[in-house]
Amino acid sequence: MFANKFRLTGSRLAVLAVFLPVASVALAQSQAALKPIIVTGDRIAGARESQPYGSSVISSEDIARIGAVTVNDAIMRLLGVVGRQDFYGGGDYSLDLRGFGTTSDNNQVVIVDGIRLSEADTGGTRLAGIAIDSVAQIEVIRGSGAVLYGEGATGGVIIITTKAGAGLARKNSASLYAGAGSFGLREGRANATIASGGFSLDIGAMNRKSDNFRDNFKSESDALSVSGQWSNDWLRFGASRSEDNLSTGLPGALSAEQFANNPHQAQFTSTDDQARIENIRNSVFAEATSGNWLLAFEAGQRTKKLRSQSVNNASIYSADIKSNNYGLRAINTSTQALYSSKLVLGSDYSRWTRDVANSFPAFNFFSANNAAQTSHAFYFREEFTLTSTGSVFSVGARTENIKKDTRVSLPAASQSGLANRQNAWELGLSQPINTQVSVYARIGESFRLANADEYSFATPDKNLLPQRSKDIELGSRYAAGPLKFEARLYRSALTNEIGFDQNANGPFGPGSGANVNFDPTRRSGIELDGSYALSKVLSFRGNAALRKSTFTAGQYAGKDVALAPRKSLAIHADWIPTTNHLLSGGVNWVSTQHPDFANQCSMPAYTTADARYAYSWSNMEVSVGLRNVFDRKYYTQAFACTDGVTNSVYPESGRAATVALRIKF
Repeated sequence: MFANKFRLTGSRLAVLAVFLPVASVALAQSQAALKPIIVTGDRIAGARESQPYGSSVISSEDIARIGAVTVNDAIMRLLGVVGRQDFYGGGDYSLDLRGFGTTSDNNQVVIVDGIRLSEADTGGTRLAGIAIDSVAQIEVIRGSGAVLYGEGATGGVIIITTKAGAGLARKNSASLYAGAGSFGLREGRANATIASGGFSLDIGAMNRKSDNFRDNFKSESDALSVSGQWSNDWLRFGASRSEDNLSTGLPGALSAEQFANNPHQAQFTSTDDQARIENIRNSVFAEATSGNWLLAFEAGQRTKKLRSQSVNNASIYSADIKSNNYGLRAINTSTQALYSSKLVLGSDYSRWTRDVANSFPAFNFFSANNAAQTSHAFYFREEFTLTSTGSVFSVGARTENIKKDTRVSLPAASQSGLANRQNAWELGLSQPINTQVSVYARIGESFRLANADEYSFATPDKNLLPQRSKDIELGSRYAAGPLKFEARLYRSALTNEIGFDQNANGPFGPGSGANVNFDPTRRSGIELDGSYALSKVLSFRGNAALRKSTFTAGQYAGKDVALAPRKSLAIHADWIPTTNHLLSGGVNWVSTQHPDFANQCSMPAYTTADARYAYSWSNMEVSVGLRNVFDRKYYTQAFACTDGVTNSVYPESGRAATVALRIKF
C-alpha cells in the first residue's frame, strides 16, 4: 500500500542543480526586478515597533546562520518557543506560544504569504513542509490576533513570508545545498530566482532522507515550489504552486521503562506501520495602489492527504482535506497637521472539508467522519498617531459567522453541528517615553469554536459552547544602539475552554473520555526578548518566559494545564573570529511539565545545546553542525500518567552531526 515513492527524487534534484546556475548566468546582465510594494505580514502597513503587542522577527539571515532545517526548528531555537514532537519523522513540532498545551495548534493561527494554513481539526499544521530556503521572514505575534485573523488566534499568530511573497526587489540568483549527517541523513536543496523588467520567477526544490533516531522511524520528504509575479509602479500580481510530501515509519510511544532502557527502540517494529502525507498549495494574489489607498486580494486552494496504517493496532486511517481561503482588504493612510491615520478594512472567507475513513478489521469496526466548516468575516482596524507626542492609538473589531458540521458513525453519535456568530475586539495604546523607550497596552476579547474532532467526540447530548477569552497585555521596549530589549506582561482569562478530558463521560460510556468545556482557566506570565551586538563580530540573542496556565475553578482548580511548562529560556550567540569564519550556537532550557490535568505525573526539565561552524570563500560555504551537543536524553511529548509514572513517551534525538556544502550563483 505504501510502496510507491514520491515523485520528487534525487534525479529531479540533479536536473534542477544543472538548470539553476545556468539560468542565473544566462540572465546575469538583467538585474531589473520587482519594485517594492510594502505590506507588512500582519496586515498593517506600519512599523512593527509602534504596535501595541509583542512580536519577534526571524530573518532569512538568522535562519542561515544557525543552519535551521525547518520553520519549527528556527522558531524554537531562536525564540525559545516550546515545541512538542509530532508522531511522524519529518521534523514537525507543535509550537506553543502561550501555554495552551495539548490544544496549542487550535489556539494560534499560521499564515503563509497572506493565506491561512491552520487546520480545522486536531491534526496540526505541517510547517516542516515549507522549504526553509524560500523563507524571507518569520514573524511571531504573541497574544491575541483575533481582530485581523479570526477564530483560534488567542495564543498568537505565526506569519511566514517567503522571498517571493515579500514584495521586495528581486535579482537573478541561484543556490545549491547538499548535506549529510548522523542517522543516515542525506539532504539536497536547489533554488533560483530569474528577474527581468517587472517580472520574476522563483523556483525551489528539496529532498531529505533520514533513518532518524529511533527504529522504524525512517523518513523521506520532498518539496517543490514555483512562484511567478509581475509589477510596475502601482500594481503587483502573481501566482504560486507548492507541493510537499512525507513518507515515514511510525515507531509509536514508549513506556517509562522502555525509554529508560533504550530510547532508540520502537513500540511498533513492523515496517508496515507507516504514514504518508501529501500537501499541495495553489494561490493567486494582487495588490494595487491608488492615491492613499492600497487594495490587496489573496486566494488560496489547498489539499492535504494523510494515509497511515498500523499492523500492531490493526487499523487504517485515511483523511482527505480541502481548503479554500479568500481575503480582500483595503488600507488607507493619510496625514493631517495634528495626526496621521491608517485604516484597515477587510473581509475573509474560507471553506474547509475533510473526508475520513477509519478501519479496525480485527475488531470488526469501521467509522466514517465527514466534516465541513465555512467562515465569513468582516473586520476593521484604525490606528491614529499624534504628531506632537508620537502616541499611537488603535481600535479594531471583527465579526465572524462560522458554520461547522460533521457526520460520524460512532457508538452514541450520529450527526452534530455548530452555527455561531462570534465577535472580537481590541483597544491599544503605544507611547514613546523618549527616543529609546516606549510602553504599550492592549485589551480585547478573542474566541474559538470546537473543531471537527472535538464536537464530534463530546459527551452525548451535550453541546460544546464557544470558548471566549478576555486578553490584557502590557509591554515596554528599549532600543539604543546595539541593544534592543522588550518585556511583556499578559493575562488571558478563558471561559468554556475546549479540550479533551480523559475522565469525562464520552461516546463509549461513562469515564471513557470526551471533549468538554472546562471550568474557567487563565494564562498569565512575563516574556523577555533581547538582542545585543557587542561588536561587529559578536552578537547575542535571548528569550525567557515565566508563565502560568492554570485552572481557576472546578475539579482541577489550581492545577496546571497539561503539557504547559512554566519556564523556558533560550540564548544564542554568533561570533566571527576572523574573516570568512562563523561560529554560532545556543542553549535552550524548558522546565518540568505535566502530561495530565490532575498533575500527578511530571515530565523532566531538559536542556539542549547546538553549535555550528561555517567557512565561506568566494561563492561557497562549508559547514559542520552539532545538535544536542551533550547527548542529553530527553523527550518533549508524552500522553499518559499511570500510578504517578509518565508513560506514552516520544523520545527526542541524541547528539547528531551534519556536514553541508552550499554554493551561490
